[in-house]
Amino acid sequence: MIAFVKLARPTHWVKNIFILMPIPYSLASVGVLDPTTLLLGFVGFCLANSGVYALNDAHDAEQDRLSQSKKNRPIASGRISPSSGLIFGAVLLAAALTLAWSTGRASAVWITATYIAINIVYSFFGRSVALLDVFLLSSGFVLRVLLGCALVGAVASNWLLLCSSTLALFLGFAKRRGDLVAGIDDTQRPSLAGYSMAFLDQAIGVTSGMAIVAYALYCMESPVLVSGREFATLPFVVFGVFEYLRIVHVKSQGASPVEILLTNRLLQLCGVGWILATFWSLRASL
Repeated sequence: MIAFVKLARPTHWVKNIFILMPIPYSLASVGVLDPTTLLLGFVGFCLANSGVYALNDAHDAEQDRLSQSKKNRPIASGRISPSSGLIFGAVLLAAALTLAWSTGRASAVWITATYIAINIVYSFFGRSVALLDVFLLSSGFVLRVLLGCALVGAVASNWLLLCSSTLALFLGFAKRRGDLVAGIDDTQRPSLAGYSMAFLDQAIGVTSGMAIVAYALYCMESPVLVSGREFATLPFVVFGVFEYLRIVHVKSQGASPVEILLTNRLLQLCGVGWILATFWSLRASL
């Protein structure tokens, strides 16, 4: 059972915080929060994450055995057979779609199904192609934002989608830079043959800047923010992006965004500050 829990990688569910990010803004406008619907959709997407990881590990078992960082994964190490991993993954994906359907929101089903399909394409083809691999990974974060809006019956604004997509691209390029720094080559990750450190540094700079500007414009255009408090959350976003940039360039990390988010106290405090500032700026509307 411990091996199956590790195969599911529950620590990676922290990425699903993107599902919750648009909810305060949505509720301040036309959204309606049903805790049961939100919980079903959130848990369903978590199971979809785990199901995709299980299928991917079953498919990559032979290659993972050759990697120092992946050889101890449950399937690669032999604690779980590839066939059992495939069955486990299929069961999780079926449960994910069932929970999405039980929310009563058709869009939640389509978003979850699209996420699964994109990750299957990524595992079998997309991750071998430079740029395509980062764009496919980044789309998962945008789908999380769309799911959050769908679960409260709101429509995502264009500025929110631009902000989330550029932020996701920023994290994706930082991850590829971390792979190069860690010495991973194209034999382990074929798409790395299409990247250089100089290109990734430029891509990281462009996408981080776009994310900040898009978020600032989102704050300016949002009709649910109290006048005079529109930019209350902006300093936390800017600080968070710059802290992540510092980690990427000064500490040469970034290959594991989940590990950084779970261990960096400054980013965690920044997240708490963003939440408090969000509710303060929406207080008159909620």
